[in-house]
Order: sequence, then structure tokens, then C-alpha cells
Amino acid sequence: MARKLKIRDLTLRDGQQSAFATRMTQQQIDRVLPFYKDANFYAMEVWGGAVPDSVMRYLGENPWTRLEKIKAAVGDVSKLTALSRGRNLFGYSPYTDEIIEGFCRNSIESGLGIMRIFDALNDVDNVKSTVTYVKKYGGIADCAVCYTIDPKYPKLSFLDKLKGKKNPAPVFTDAYFLDKAKQMAALGADMITIKDMSGLIPPKRVAGLVRLFKQNLNVPIDFHTHCTPGYGLASVLSAIVNGVDVVDTNIWNFAGGPAAPAIELIYVFSKKLGIELDINMEAVAKINAELYNIRKELDAYDAVKQFPNPFNPLTDQLPAEIDKLFDDAIKYAQEDNEAALLDACHAIEKYFNFPKPNELVKNAEIPGGMYTNMVAQLKQLKSEHILEKAMELIPKVRLDAGLPPLVTPTSQIVGAQAVNCALDLMNGKPMYSNTSNQFVNLVKGEYGKTPVPVKPEFRLKIAGVREETPYDTTKYKMQPNPVLEDCGGVKLAENEKEVLLLELFPLVAKDFLTKLKKAKYELTKPEKKVEEKNEPKAAVAADAVTGPAVVAPMPGRILQVLVKPGDTVKKDQDVVVLEAMKMENSIASDYAGVVKRILVAEGDAVAAEAPLVELE
Repeated sequence: MARKLKIRDLTLRDGQQSAFATRMTQQQIDRVLPFYKDANFYAMEVWGGAVPDSVMRYLGENPWTRLEKIKAAVGDVSKLTALSRGRNLFGYSPYTDEIIEGFCRNSIESGLGIMRIFDALNDVDNVKSTVTYVKKYGGIADCAVCYTIDPKYPKLSFLDKLKGKKNPAPVFTDAYFLDKAKQMAALGADMITIKDMSGLIPPKRVAGLVRLFKQNLNVPIDFHTHCTPGYGLASVLSAIVNGVDVVDTNIWNFAGGPAAPAIELIYVFSKKLGIELDINMEAVAKINAELYNIRKELDAYDAVKQFPNPFNPLTDQLPAEIDKLFDDAIKYAQEDNEAALLDACHAIEKYFNFPKPNELVKNAEIPGGMYTNMVAQLKQLKSEHILEKAMELIPKVRLDAGLPPLVTPTSQIVGAQAVNCALDLMNGKPMYSNTSNQFVNLVKGEYGKTPVPVKPEFRLKIAGVREETPYDTTKYKMQPNPVLEDCGGVKLAENEKEVLLLELFPLVAKDFLTKLKKAKYELTKPEKKVEEKNEPKAAVAADAVTGPAVVAPMPGRILQVLVKPGDTVKKDQDVVVLEAMKMENSIASDYAGVVKRILVAEGDAVAAEAPLVELE
């Protein structure tokens, strides 16, 4: 009996998130759903990740509606999958069990079949509650071990070696990853994913991990990766050859580059290996034809702007030399000949015009998204010249913080802090003069246990405590849910699903739900609706501020104003919380005085050096 390989299609979630900034509208998704019903994928990742935030923030759509519409169209043909950060769900702070249970129950009732659960620190305690509730309500718990690598430490000089100085021993060994997987299986995980969010796992490493997992675990093993540094296709083939049960792919026009490899290429390899996919490739071709049009519509958000050459494995015959490359790649994968396997796969991708490997990301050995976030942050600050220094500081910042894996959100936390430290040094200040709230909480212990312990002296310096201090969920405060008097007296969040949106995405959901209630109320009014003019808030002229002012150190968005007119402020007292590059930064006053004016409101976007609070 032929071996069967299951396919999890990522196109409608990770695929569009990786390549098109999660901008697919419901209308665009509706156009491909009839074909998905015929395609017969084992699973379709359609929700979680950035989808709930983005559909509210940019598209004005309801995330729950998206999940329910896809379920209605596809039915039970494919299991719908979402991505969740364990106790953090989608945010940067752990949530109470009540919220986690409500989220899992509502997700499964709305059509979710598989919840892929990961923790940025690979702290298994942080996935426990989600596993419990997913299984309680009939879902499949897919626990992900986040792949990461040890930093490249600076080479030791001869003098350092004479003094007995050593770089830290490797932490992220095969034994480390197997131990995490075993702990997750013991919790009741129904499947385990080797989750390489950065695309940094080379073929030989994944081959060894798949063999190790298959020998020691009794649950299906899935492999997830990306193509950015050039390992993706070769590593997926290597995982298949070594017995993996499920692989994650995208459909042709949404594949390659920052996304996962194409199902069409995996189909060719599987045919040659005698492996059955049970996929209706005729339906996949119909999806792909529509994705071509959708990708053109998403041109403004296209991260690559490089379409692969058209290819349908059912109807197109490969030239003999390209067909041989597929055979050679299989042979090299079976022999664990990594260099030759990579060369063959790169030649295949080049022939089909997929993006070439990103050498900068590959050599830096950090996630592509982390790198682009750092570049964007430095551009906003007009300090691109210190990028090299910021990159150089990543290993130190990461080690100081307990060597967290570089995955969302810890990759952003470490990257943003490396930029802050580079800016500190440029301005003649000690490193860690400026720290984001998230970095403080990571060092403090609020995210969970780091792979190596944080030094007590460093924790005291950054967080004000010597001992590891877990997040106290008993202090969790629910978001305000006011009555909207100008919308007929309805509550901002009128049901459990809306309450969950408000808890998970406070600012975005508040804006989305307010607009939703206003639009609904307007429909009940007999008079003609007057179109509101949403004029941008006028910036406060610099010369209008006469007293000392607290200014924004970087561009961002106001999350919270901590003071009001008339309040007495001490020097170094926090007055505003600013979100910049997904990090929360408490902005302190350089002056003592009394608050004369608040110059911004929560939700405002501000430029660097913009006055926020005027004192007198």
C-alpha cells in the first residue's frame, strides 16, 4: 500500500500574511472557496496569526464572520486551522483561563478544527491551558515546537582563551527539541509541528529531527517552514523523504519567497516517490487561476512582485533537464547530501522564476520579518547607519534576556531592543538606557521560563527585581465596555465574540466595533445619513507649546495617556505609553511640573519629536 502524505494548505492565512500583508478581503476569499471544497486538502490554515487583527484594522471586516463563512463553504472536506500563541493568544501578555477557554470554545463553534499552539519561549507550561480547552470542545490540539538556532557569538581572541573565557555551550540541540515535543505529547497533543517560522532550518537538520521525532513520538509530525533564506523546498523534500506525516504548502501564485513552498512542486516530488497526496490537483489549478487575478489586485502589498512562471503539473511536461533535477533532488535528499540537494532545488526554483534565496537573512540567521522590522524602525528614526551595530548587538541582547527563540513576538522584542541599545551607544549612553515594556516583562519572567536563566543582577537592573516573577493573571483587568449613547444606547461589545475581540485587540477592536455600531444605528434612522468627514487631527504647532514638553522619541501610536491636566508630574515619571514597531514604550517626563495640556489622544499616530504633554 502506497504511503500517504497529508497537506496543510496555508494560502488563505500564512501565505497571504507572508507575501501580501494579510490584505485578502472576504470577497476575494469567497471567489476561491468553491474550488477549495473540491481540492480535498487535509487542512486549510485560514485564521489566527495576523488575520483577526488585519481584517478589522484594514478591511473593516469581522474575524468571526470570516471563519464562519469559510466553514460554511468548505464544510467538513478540510479541517480549518488557526494559529495561536498559547497563553498570549494574539497579544503580548498572558490571558486568564476564562478568556482562553472562551476563545477556544467560540473558535471551534465557528468552524475551527485544528488549533496550532506555540509559545515564543517553547515554555510548555504556556500551552497547557489551550490544549485542555481545544480538546474539551472537540478540536485537534496541534502543538508546535519553535525551531531556532544559537547565536553566532564573537570569536574569542587568543588572550581570551588563555584567560579561560568560553562562549556559551549550544542550547538548541536535537535533544532540546525532542524534550519539548515529548512534554507536549504528554500534555495530550494530537500532533506535533516542527515550526520553522524563519525558514532557517537546513535539510540535514530537519531530516535528523523528523527521524528523531518519528522514533520517539506516537503522534503525527507536521513540518512548517518558509523559503526566504533558500532552504524551504529542499527542507520540505528532506522531511518527506524521512517520513514526516504532514507538510505545509501554498498554492503556486502565493508560494515561494517569504512564504512556504508550492504544492505543485511537492506533487511532482510525491509522484516520483510513489507517495499519494489525495489532492484534487484540477481543483488546485482552478484556485491558482483565481489567485493570479487576486495577486494582481493585491499589487500594492506584494512583498516580492515576482510572479512564478505558469505551471500545471497535470498538463505541462517538464523539459528533460528540469525533470532530471527533480530526480537528482530526491537522490540527494535520500543520501543526506545537503549541498547538492540545495543546488538542485535552487535550480528548480530558478527555472520557475521563484524568488532567489535572501542571502542577507540567511547569513544574519535571523527571521526575515525581524530584519525588515529593524530596517523600518531605523528608517523612521533616520538612523539607518547604525543597522550594522544593531545586528551585531542581537546575540548579546538575546543572551542577556535568557536566549529566547527568535519567533513572534520575542523576535520583535529582541530586535527592537537591539535597535534601542545601538541608539543608546550612538548617543553616548549605556546600553539599556531605553527599554520597551515588553523587554522589561520578558526579563522579569512574565512571558514564562527562558531557555537559559536570566542573571539576577541583569533582571534587577532592567525590571527592578532579582527573582523571576511570573505574570499574575489575578491582576488582569477586562477592557472597558461602555454603552454607546450616540448609537442607540447599545454596548460597544454586545456578545461574547465581540468581548473576546475587545480583550485580544483592544484599540483595533474598539475602533472596529464603534464603526460597526454606528453604521448599524444609522440604518434605523429615517433621516438621510450625513456623511462624516474624518479629518486628520491637526498637529500641534511647535511654537504653540510654551512650556516644557514631553516629546515622542520615535514615531508611533498613542496607546495610553497616564496623566490629565492639573496633575503634578515628577521628573522621570511615565506620562504616555507609545506603541512603536509593535512594542510598548513608557515615555517619561524629563521635567517636574504641572500638566498644562494633553496634546494627543489615545489612538493618535505621532511623528518623532512630536509634543505629547505640555507642562508648566
